[in-house]
Amino acid sequence: MDAKARNCLLQHREALEKDIKTPYIMDHMVSDGVLTPSEEEKVKNEPTQQHRAAMLIKMILKKDNDSYISFYNALLHEGYKDLAVLLHGGLPVISSSNGKDSVGGITSYVRTVLCEGGVPQRPVVFVTRKKLVNAIQQKLFKLNGEPGWVTVYGMAGCGKTVLAAEAVRDHDLLESCFPGGVHWVSVGKQDKSGLLMKLQNLCTRLDQDESFSQRLPLNIEEAKDRLRILMLRKHPRSLLILDDVWDPWVLKAFDNQCQILLTTRDKSVTDSVMGPKYVVSVESGLGKEKGLEILSLFVNMKKADLPEEAHSIIKECKGSPLVVSLIGALLRDFPKRWEYYLRQLQNKQFKRIRKSSSYDYEALDEAMSISVDMLREDIKSYYTDLSIFQKDVKVPTKVLCVLWDMETEEVEDILQEFVNKSLLFCDRNGKSFCYYLHDLQVDFLTEQNRSQLQDLHKKIITQFQRHHQLHALSPDQEDCMYWYNFLAYHMASANMHKELCALMFSLDWIKAKTELVGPAHLIHEFVEYRDILDEKDYAVCENFQEFLSLNGHLLGRQPFPSIVQLGLCEPETSEVYQQAKLQAKQEVDNGVLYLEWINKKNIKNLSRLVVRPHTDAVYHACFSEDGHRIASCGADKTLQVFKAETGEKLLEIKGHEDEVLCCAFSTDDKFIATCSVDKKVKIWNSVTGQLVQSYDEHSEQVNCCHFTHSRHHLLLATGSSDCFLKLWDLDQKQCRNTMFGHTNSVNHCRFSPDDKFLASCSADGTLKLWDVKSANERKSINVKQFFLSSEEPQEDIEVIVKCCSWSSDGSKIMVAAKNKIFLWETKKVCENSAIVLKQEIDVVFQENEVMVLAVDNIRRLQLINGKTGQIDYLTEAQISCCCLSPHLQYVAFGGHDGTIKILELLNNRLFQSRNGHKNTVRHIQFTADGKTLISSSDDSTIQVWNWQSEEYFFLQAHQETVKDFRLLKNSRLLSWSFDGTVKVWNITTGRIEKDFACHQDTVLSCDVSPDATKFSSTSADNTAKIWSFELLSPLHELKGHKGCVRCSAFSVDSTLLATGDDNGEIRIWNVSSGVLLHLCAPISIEEGAATHGGWVTDLCFSPDSKMLVSAGGYLKWWNVITGESSQTFYTNGTNLMKIHVSPDFKTYVTADNLGILYILQTLE
Repeated sequence: MDAKARNCLLQHREALEKDIKTPYIMDHMVSDGVLTPSEEEKVKNEPTQQHRAAMLIKMILKKDNDSYISFYNALLHEGYKDLAVLLHGGLPVISSSNGKDSVGGITSYVRTVLCEGGVPQRPVVFVTRKKLVNAIQQKLFKLNGEPGWVTVYGMAGCGKTVLAAEAVRDHDLLESCFPGGVHWVSVGKQDKSGLLMKLQNLCTRLDQDESFSQRLPLNIEEAKDRLRILMLRKHPRSLLILDDVWDPWVLKAFDNQCQILLTTRDKSVTDSVMGPKYVVSVESGLGKEKGLEILSLFVNMKKADLPEEAHSIIKECKGSPLVVSLIGALLRDFPKRWEYYLRQLQNKQFKRIRKSSSYDYEALDEAMSISVDMLREDIKSYYTDLSIFQKDVKVPTKVLCVLWDMETEEVEDILQEFVNKSLLFCDRNGKSFCYYLHDLQVDFLTEQNRSQLQDLHKKIITQFQRHHQLHALSPDQEDCMYWYNFLAYHMASANMHKELCALMFSLDWIKAKTELVGPAHLIHEFVEYRDILDEKDYAVCENFQEFLSLNGHLLGRQPFPSIVQLGLCEPETSEVYQQAKLQAKQEVDNGVLYLEWINKKNIKNLSRLVVRPHTDAVYHACFSEDGHRIASCGADKTLQVFKAETGEKLLEIKGHEDEVLCCAFSTDDKFIATCSVDKKVKIWNSVTGQLVQSYDEHSEQVNCCHFTHSRHHLLLATGSSDCFLKLWDLDQKQCRNTMFGHTNSVNHCRFSPDDKFLASCSADGTLKLWDVKSANERKSINVKQFFLSSEEPQEDIEVIVKCCSWSSDGSKIMVAAKNKIFLWETKKVCENSAIVLKQEIDVVFQENEVMVLAVDNIRRLQLINGKTGQIDYLTEAQISCCCLSPHLQYVAFGGHDGTIKILELLNNRLFQSRNGHKNTVRHIQFTADGKTLISSSDDSTIQVWNWQSEEYFFLQAHQETVKDFRLLKNSRLLSWSFDGTVKVWNITTGRIEKDFACHQDTVLSCDVSPDATKFSSTSADNTAKIWSFELLSPLHELKGHKGCVRCSAFSVDSTLLATGDDNGEIRIWNVSSGVLLHLCAPISIEEGAATHGGWVTDLCFSPDSKMLVSAGGYLKWWNVITGESSQTFYTNGTNLMKIHVSPDFKTYVTADNLGILYILQTLE
């Protein structure tokens, strides 16, 4: 490195280390080839941001001038312009090279690069337009290796595509500016699913060795991120060419620091993206001389020898290169028909194809009609068949082989005739060919053959059914993706109602299609084609659409979930359930495991649509005022906007440097506000995603935002952890008012319906009302005082006022704090009306009965018959835990105040322990004879209560909270604690018989082997241990888990032990040797989620020890012999705490964090 550059870097080292965040800086440097992946990893391993920056600068100081330049450019790209200015003076001088002279023609290097990148070849008849080609090349040189956009725009048919392809046929340009290659994408008019297909194909092309991922991205956001990584890492300094872009939103998917050349009819398409932009305008028509040159090449004559009609034809074609080429191709075959073609163009003797063209010239239809008329009679009908193909869809040869019942070679011969006459375009993809029509040709064919379209679509379906079986379609087949994407479209267009229903109402089809392309395209089809279904089928359509909407977030997962198991969770009246049940019964006979959710009819699923727009936690979501859109934001630093009905994504905005905490629509729905941990507040155009305003006046993270209700003068309120509220006028660049008064973070704010007042909630325990006009505090309500008891000083209690809401007339305001809701002015406390269960349940399996004891959120103790759904409400109390006696005669429950009570079910008699615990009762259990009740508490004690004789005593030896206990034989009890010990007690004498110092950290769980000789312990220290009751040292210490080991379970024969940890990993060990046998749940990361959806919280072996069930984010069943998953049951909520399993391993009971009870039964 030059001494000047090195000194500059050393001089400003401190400022750089303090401010820069390294990840994206390093992305640029790796793509420039100046930083290796191993060096990048070394930087990432540093503990803090400042340490990472210091390590990166240390590496750069040991490198050359290119590293300094790359670092400088990366700072500019990532918004550190002030730091880049500091380094500008030290930039080394790089001498320029003349490069290689390529004037003499296209070099083999250029041919290779363009062929690999899919750039179209020159037309058969090619006329250079040197001035325009040079203009495009100059703009490309201006990019100078930096991300940016070069737009070639002009009317349809003016030759933009040919010009763009010609511009990159230059050795010097490719070698100096785009050594990473050129990648061509034909975009066209697209919807979301069509764009996803384009992106999937591009990612596959760029990652042919599948070194980054072995599956296709399942949504546009994932594809965009994959594309960014591929362009930076595998194809740095390459050019992406987007041909025929129609819509600005399409460019959002490619707006990821690439160098891009695009062709379009709309100059404004790049308004929606960031970065340097250059424009080349293509005149609407060829000059007369260029037009004549094209005709002369087609008919192989000198320009001077062309007949007089040639000049008139150019005039009638209005200079369109496409139309001139079509007429030229006709004249090449019939060179004596100059006068005939001119007369037809002038007199418009044939029917106008389009009454009002969206294009700027009128001669195209005439030219195309003549071209089609001049086809050989034996192939005209084949061209008519192409009317059924959609715009911008490349159709594999194999599809046309099916349609025409011909061999590949025969089909290609016919299609080549169309290509030669400029009626069709060919794209070679590897060994196979794909064919496509220009938009103008599709319009022409559609209008000309409108009366035949239904029959033509019916023809392709009939041919498909002759050649293919749906279940036999394989992704390896050349035409597979075409049928999956367009089979339903052809059936709908053919009005083949019965066949369309059979296809779309098939779980096999849904499984096959969603595995390949995800659920979004299918949901779109259900919405698109619902109008052609009759009333009966409309209801079935609703069943399937709702099934896809509610399970779309699961169907996008890898590994792909069992669609039959998901279908079994649908209502029994649903067609989805009935199909799933039929399939499941057939497969159960072959040993496949399926679960029936037998109490689901008692559960009301209120979800209408489940979407997974973010890759991390979602912090806030809100409807637009008209209810048609939803905006959401979260930990992935993005704002997402999607349709409320289908979940189709409309916008993704990555506009913040840190987590986005809140978002809000303005009353007129024109704007969306976001606020973030990065301390910034931003206003966005809700349709285009353009940034309207950015405010940076808060000194801490901004937690909330809300617009006024008036459409005439919009104000935005924001609340921050800096204790301040601020009012913003969207017409001003600075804050209008700052409101002081809170002494801790402001969590939530809301304007009153008349916009006169602003309410704010804070972690200081207060609700404040502000006058909006003056920004003065009008009233402060100390919510904290309502939680104080006489024993507690105010400073010892924390009350965070979370949120507030105004009544429609503004006369009342409601706030939520801790476990209460306050309605001010009436001073009444309103409880939440939604009744859900807490997760602390007890279950008794008795013959064919499943009895569940549970507590709901309004303090009622419920006894639920799992088979019939009957609920008996037993009593109301502040209950922290509960249990049933073995013969269902009594229930016991403990409270947050330490009390313990027993209720006799026959006559509702209540018994209460005279001396309860001093703190919350956590666990409670009857002995086998039901005469004694054992309880443990946060007070570190265990109570043994013979409740019939009213005798009791406490087991006191643990130094910290007792985590749980287990009853043993011969009046013994095993207990474990946060103090790291496990103790064995005699519950008759109250004495400790064994005291095991098991772990340095909390003992999280224990299990006792069925032969009663051993027990296991698991801990937050990431280990599990196997113990003998006879020895005070462990038999085996089981290491390998990377997270807290939260649960363990012995197999029924005591030979195996399963352990589960907080990373979702399950390990199966040999008990006698301590050897690891299986890693049942190897982590399979998909968008950051482990296979188990979070912690593994409970485990249970089957009686034959061949199967294992685990609880965590959802339920999973495992084959113990192979270590593979047998089935997954996805609950509506997550964080399952325990799984209760019947002795025959056929019934399973659990409750999720939403309070939904699941009673599942193995399907037989």
